[in-house]
Amino acid sequence: MLKSVIFEFEYCRDKIKLETGFLARQSTTSILASIKDTVILVTLVTNENNIQENPSFLPLNINYQEKFYSVGKIPGGFFRREGRHNDYEIIKSRLIDRSIRPLFDKFFFNNVQITINVISLDKRISTDIISIIAVSAALSISNIPFNGPLGVSKVSYSFINNKYIINPNIEELKNSMLDLVISGTENGITMIDSSSKEIKEEKIFEAINLGYKNLQIVIENINIFKEKVHKKITYNKYIINGNLNLSEDILKIINHYKYDIKKIYNIKNKVKRSKELNIIYNKIYFDLESKNIVFYKYLIVNEILNIEKEILINKLEKYNLRIDDRKPEEIRNIDIKIGFLPSNVHGSSIFTRGETQSLATVTLGTYKDAQNFDDVFLGEYTDRFIFHYNFPSFSVGEIGSNINSPKRREIGHGYLAKKSLIPVIPDINKFSYTIRIVSDILGSNGSSSMASVCSASLALMNAGVPIKSHVSGISMGLIKTNKKNYILSDIVGDEDKIGDMDFKIAGTIKGITSLQMDMKTNGINCNLVCLSLKKSIYGRLFILDKMNNVINKPNTKISPYAPRIYKIKIDKTKISRVIGKRGCVIKSLTENNNCSIDIEDNGLIKISSFSKKDAENVINSIKKITFSDIKEGYIYNVKITKITNFGIFVSFLEHKNKSSLVHISQIHLKKKNIFNIFKIGEYISVKVIEIDKNKKIKLTMKNL
Repeated sequence: MLKSVIFEFEYCRDKIKLETGFLARQSTTSILASIKDTVILVTLVTNENNIQENPSFLPLNINYQEKFYSVGKIPGGFFRREGRHNDYEIIKSRLIDRSIRPLFDKFFFNNVQITINVISLDKRISTDIISIIAVSAALSISNIPFNGPLGVSKVSYSFINNKYIINPNIEELKNSMLDLVISGTENGITMIDSSSKEIKEEKIFEAINLGYKNLQIVIENINIFKEKVHKKITYNKYIINGNLNLSEDILKIINHYKYDIKKIYNIKNKVKRSKELNIIYNKIYFDLESKNIVFYKYLIVNEILNIEKEILINKLEKYNLRIDDRKPEEIRNIDIKIGFLPSNVHGSSIFTRGETQSLATVTLGTYKDAQNFDDVFLGEYTDRFIFHYNFPSFSVGEIGSNINSPKRREIGHGYLAKKSLIPVIPDINKFSYTIRIVSDILGSNGSSSMASVCSASLALMNAGVPIKSHVSGISMGLIKTNKKNYILSDIVGDEDKIGDMDFKIAGTIKGITSLQMDMKTNGINCNLVCLSLKKSIYGRLFILDKMNNVINKPNTKISPYAPRIYKIKIDKTKISRVIGKRGCVIKSLTENNNCSIDIEDNGLIKISSFSKKDAENVINSIKKITFSDIKEGYIYNVKITKITNFGIFVSFLEHKNKSSLVHISQIHLKKKNIFNIFKIGEYISVKVIEIDKNKKIKLTMKNL
């Protein structure tokens, strides 16, 4: 009989169960984790023989997938099986990756694949917390050099009772102003990811501190679980046998080029600086090979990164200046252009900050252009706000392949920019269009995702989308030294590469809309995170001011090339009349008038058309089809069918087989001949003044 180790612990209001040794036993480690009816299987596979010859990064592959059978559902599509990861699954995969990646030993380069399969799903429970807990447990019971365990918590802030909730359920998140996920160890925070509804920084500070305090419960219990497992794995901790330190011969050659590296950092242009640095690398490799010195490239790269960091720190300590001679809190030069493209592109802007440049375009569409999803968690739904982020290789002066296939990073950055803007996007009842934003990065040197937030906000106003206010974004960095911690505003690429933190912050003048923090070290304390957030306020408001100087409110008109949406409300019991038998009526209306029609369950009908005349034809036809009972006191548009000496006969346009007489006494004639005033086929307005017991309708044209 198979034996397994089972461990349960209380985490806030929930009970979490961890089990190992029963399922997927040929993997390096596996964890079956559950919370209520949500069950997740995490498998970790690595071995000592799949090492790159000269690695420079950890080949860590995270795959999160939700199985449709977990909710008792058969997938849609032709093949009726799970396909490639959807955007939601990629976002979850990246969330886990960003939490754990800083905790691997910097000299560990074995291939690691972690698969997270949701095999039973309780739709009341968010899966991100239990997934990260299970991954942390799987890594902790392995012999992989992992500086964990890692804990995680989710914090929301209810606008109903103004209270924080730890690890809220899905229903509680619906009534929340904040959805914040925080990961960390005993030493500090490794990852923060949040979306919020223009919440003040003070509330974010409190949520971070509360979340970090509670995630310690997870760390304590995983340590207990680890002791219970006593699992042994027989593979080397590091990929290199022997000394990981560079020999004196290698250090001598590297130090020979130290002065040249310092000179390179006087070059302000990123592309030129990178090219010159690559030349130095090649010279070092050539010198080592010519002297038959055995070396590992990643050790050389690590040593040169240390030199680059030393140069950066020295400049900060001596002159309080950065790579590009800015002060720590200084923002790069900003250039903004709106309406950059002709109006057949419904809205556009160019946002340039230093060497980072984003072209944002807005396209307005109808309900038919909304994106349809068949999701395990959310079921079938449509999304009327689409954000696509593209990062072509030319933006960093490189040649790339598969330029039309978005990578995980592009999907993640697009999602970050999208959730930054969601709080200002108008409600569908106020603005019925489907909105698609595309951010094409034309140049990149730090924080292209935050540049995308700025350019998209500008393009939305240019397109006439009635957003509440601008949203701007900024990325904060951190350089830790023995003497002082330097917090840097609006970091460039090298500061991201060399530094210890990349903290992206987006918001309006009222407050924060999204956060995303990644660490390069084992973590930083709450106070340093909150100080970084506090220092970001100046930069965010500075950028907002620049944006408002160019355009501070949405254009009142949308592009003439965008479709127009017209609305008419009918009695919901009459919807079937507009649709017709097998859809014959609505099909005829759309084809004959070159438009699209969307009918909602409450009787609201939206007609999308490029022609006002066609839309009016549809509206008039719908009125005729969906006539209601004629009521006293109401005014109606009628058609003259017959003229006599005693009055005129009229028919009601919106009411089949309904006609009546407007007596000559109810018409203002002023002794003029009735035949000279009215014509058959003419349209006039009449008011119903009485409907007798026999349903006879009395009309008047007086006092209208």
